[in-house]
Amino acid sequence: MQQGTPMINKIKSSYFKKATFKKILSLDQKNEGIINVHRYDTSNIGDLYCAPHQYFKELKSNYSDIFLYKRTDKNSRIQLVEDMTRNSLIIGGGGLLNRGSFTNQMKFYQELALKGKKTVLWGVGHNEKKPSLYGKIDSYDVDVEKFGLTGTRDYSMPGEWLPCVSCLHELFDKSYENTQEIGVIFHKKTIQQPHITSKFKDYSSTSNTIDLDALIQFIGKSEYIVTDSYHAMYWSMMLGKKVAVIPNSSKFYDFKYHPLFTDFDNAIAQVKNATIKDGLLEECRELNRNFAKRAFEYLEVK
Repeated sequence: MQQGTPMINKIKSSYFKKATFKKILSLDQKNEGIINVHRYDTSNIGDLYCAPHQYFKELKSNYSDIFLYKRTDKNSRIQLVEDMTRNSLIIGGGGLLNRGSFTNQMKFYQELALKGKKTVLWGVGHNEKKPSLYGKIDSYDVDVEKFGLTGTRDYSMPGEWLPCVSCLHELFDKSYENTQEIGVIFHKKTIQQPHITSKFKDYSSTSNTIDLDALIQFIGKSEYIVTDSYHAMYWSMMLGKKVAVIPNSSKFYDFKYHPLFTDFDNAIAQVKNATIKDGLLEECRELNRNFAKRAFEYLEVK
């Protein structure tokens, strides 16, 4: 069958997105089970592992990609309507707020909450890409108070502070031996830009596109980490590494404990000035376990 042109497919996608949202909002909302909605992106392990369904048996396999609403095939739309209508929602984690590509979805979830849908925001945060707004975000593009329970990974913002749930992964319980001084971890978009990666040709490097075990091992064997990936920053700090960050979004500036901020030209020279936050892993884990107890009570998890 001949495929439509990109423009025709875009028009179809836009139509089905609006129609699907309208259909769901027109139906009676139930809270029979739980679906964890997040950006399920296998090419970005931060997105992949920032969702609580990865860590709690009560949520295992109960997830939906936040971009599923873009699908134009009928079966996917039917499944989405069924999932959204029947189930309570855990939304997050990840940078789902103040990001244009997620705004419509987040406002849709807010409308569902107002219609009686049980909703939990779990470790979501702002993700503004305009450099002029870095460190200056003071409000979200949705009202997080409209949701049933809210924990955000942004320390200075509304909602209680709830760092990414990926801290619960068992890989952080392992011991790692430093075998290299500086490790560089590129974001999946940066790895495609040789004018940047070439600046670090003399250093061991990887990206957030590899599997989690390999990335944590890379972090574990490095004394210092240079990165422009949020989760590489987070995981490195939890493993007690000194971290220099090249920010590409507002999200880096609202973590409770700041890394050393730098740029691609000066990162290597400055990384040794970074500091270590002791006890971070334990702090993040305790916050997530306590939040889980309250979330499961609110969602009436048996």
